[in-house]
Amino acid sequence: MMSNTAASDAGAGGDESARRPTPLADADALDAFVADADAALVEFYTDGCGICASMEPVLGNVALINPRDDPPLVERFDVRSVPLFVLFVDGEPVARRAEGFIPGEELSAWVREHTE
Repeated sequence: MMSNTAASDAGAGGDESARRPTPLADADALDAFVADADAALVEFYTDGCGICASMEPVLGNVALINPRDDPPLVERFDVRSVPLFVLFVDGEPVARRAEGFIPGEELSAWVREHTE
């Protein structure tokens, strides 16, 4: 199974096309993305969020979803602020962070902490 984790890729060099964030349109796309991964990091964001935009350069293979595009996601994941990072392991949410900007190395360490 392919891993969709940013644990070792956030902020690192390498194949840029493989490291770009994956946009997800709705809950169905989110469910498919996390089901197909050993571990997946998902950023809940909104258009116009400056902190969300500042995270893009430090993110590796992460999925991005705007809960405004699928409002039930707000309740399902208790989205109260953005960016919200939710880490999924084997398709289930195991950890979350909603602390504003997170440096790439710190985000990678947080992912490793919950996946190793």
